Amino acid sequence: MVCQHTSCLAVGSAQTLAAFGNEPINGYMIVPSECQGQCSTGPTVRVLPEEVWYYRVQPADVPTIIGEHLQGGKPVRAKMNPRIHRWYGAG
Repeated sequence: MVCQHTSCLAVGSAQTLAAFGNEPINGYMIVPSECQGQCSTGPTVRVLPEEVWYYRVQPADVPTIIGEHLQGGKPVRAKMNPRIHRWYGAG
């Protein structure tokens, strides 16, 4: 889920969504979403069913998220939202 609400759009979430492309990736479907309540740390990308929340995701981050997480099964710690994933921190 890639947030497409006002504050995320203001920091490039449309470009982030476009970087994921239109095809499913290893069983994941990339979809736009409404506000996810993380407005100060957008663009927000939320991966379900794992409940992994990525923050400040720019198009350049997308290949890493696809390769390491969606294809490789290992979340990208450096992009995990520290508000939600407190044990990982910001990087």
